[in-house]
Amino acid sequence: MRINFIKLEELSPRGRRRLYRRSRVDFEDLIKQIAPILDQVRDTGDQAVIEYTRKFDGADFGASSFRVSEAEISEAVNNLSPSLREAIEVSIANIRKFHVLQKEPERVETEISPGIIAGEKTIPLDSVGIYVPRGKGSFPSMMMMAAVPAVVAGVRRIVAVSPPDQDGKADSATIAAAGLTGVSEIYAIGGPQAIAALAFGTQSVAKVDKIVGPGSGYVLAAKKALSTEIDTGPEAGPSEAIVYADDSVSPFLAVTDLLIEAEHGPDSSAYLITTIPSMAQDCLRIAHELVSNLPPVRREYCQTVLAESGGIVLAKNHEDAVDFINGFAPEHLQLLVRDPEITLDEIRTAGEVLIGPWTPGTLANYSIGPNAILPTSGFAKTSSALSVRDFTRKMSYSIVSERGFRSLAPITLRLAEYEGFFAHARALSARLQAMEDGSKDDHGDKK
Repeated sequence: MRINFIKLEELSPRGRRRLYRRSRVDFEDLIKQIAPILDQVRDTGDQAVIEYTRKFDGADFGASSFRVSEAEISEAVNNLSPSLREAIEVSIANIRKFHVLQKEPERVETEISPGIIAGEKTIPLDSVGIYVPRGKGSFPSMMMMAAVPAVVAGVRRIVAVSPPDQDGKADSATIAAAGLTGVSEIYAIGGPQAIAALAFGTQSVAKVDKIVGPGSGYVLAAKKALSTEIDTGPEAGPSEAIVYADDSVSPFLAVTDLLIEAEHGPDSSAYLITTIPSMAQDCLRIAHELVSNLPPVRREYCQTVLAESGGIVLAKNHEDAVDFINGFAPEHLQLLVRDPEITLDEIRTAGEVLIGPWTPGTLANYSIGPNAILPTSGFAKTSSALSVRDFTRKMSYSIVSERGFRSLAPITLRLAEYEGFFAHARALSARLQAMEDGSKDDHGDKK
């Protein structure tokens, strides 16, 4: 098995930028492939969803079977083992507690100057669709991470979709997680046809205003293709992580954390960076051992990642390591160093930062509370984790009194006239003239 071992000081600037590249999805080709699916769902609704669900998922059911009934939701919740139910409920409670912190006041306003008030309202979205994938496993955690902030935000209608098995059933634990968060409108459909159903609406699925959640390349392509039709939310691509470790932590623990995101799939990225040569060599050796002992599918994923878009990185010093991290802008960053909070102040670009040896990514992916649906592909430079704010919108409002108008209108009039907007200017000058005429009338200067 080959694992990349990279010395940063030996790389040219171009070589370092090459490390920042992620596995790229050929969206142009995928969009061409799925365009007929999107068109057919738009034109024929349920019929197209039925056909493509049969073709791609092997499930044969009619439109009446799309909706997961309340009885099925209750059954899914009741069939959870006590230990799994406890894990889901604790995670939901933690996620809710964190996301409540993000809730903003319904209204805020300020007096710009005497007689001029400006404010902003925070309004929950009317409807959102949550996509929960199933291709490489079952993900009740993704349901919790997407549904809880939507519920906290106060979204009126939350719709969850997730692919069915060959019996036409969505994953039971995922259904249960939805039910325990308070989501009751669930459909056992997936793939591009599910995204199209949410975007266009069908006879059985009413359209939504926004879609969030990760998915396969085909799902991401469908969201991209429909981005002019509907708000498709933050892009969530393949998993990625950087572990920054020194000799304050055992190499064994550092490598266990390296493999957390690597086992998600062959298109993930996972790097362990250190400034200590002996640490790098120990981690390289241990990575071979731990990967070889994984179950076959996860072993194959990790082997691919560590040979193609991951591995062990040796930096010449701390500044070099931090520069690499900020340049990469990882989805997940774990700090296994002596002074992690000092290092945290130096990190500008990461989706999330996990501090210290007792904060492995596993906890963050499920149960700590902050959202695990994070920006990938370098978008941590400009984007943030999924949050309550993704399920609300802002609407500004203004109130200007006559006093405020008198002070501001003459100034604004100059700008309107300079830009050549006659109607803009007239709306102001007409009022100013009326004020002047009224003032003359009051003093008997006219008529």
